[in-house]
Amino acid sequence: MTTLNPFPNRYRPLKTNLTDTPALIIDTEANPQDLLEAALQRVRASSELLRTLHCQCFEQGDLEDIPNITHALYLLAQDGCDLLMVAQQRLMGWKAPA
Repeated sequence: MTTLNPFPNRYRPLKTNLTDTPALIIDTEANPQDLLEAALQRVRASSELLRTLHCQCFEQGDLEDIPNITHALYLLAQDGCDLLMVAQQRLMGWKAPA
């Protein structure tokens, strides 16, 4: 039975890369525990930033900060999701071709 290879290349670019030549990549052969730790770090950072924003008083805030904050949250959350997807595939037993 043929199994589909979800990652045809060992190095998978993060979706948050904006250039034609990705500078940030995920090693799909990395230890799943390391992938999960990296994902957790990013998801936790975005969650803590959201909690901080939830507790803040915006009377002294600047409207120009909103795009900066949402961009940081997007990068953290999307990178975390990309890492979780690779970790999930690794934990399900997929191996990169030699």
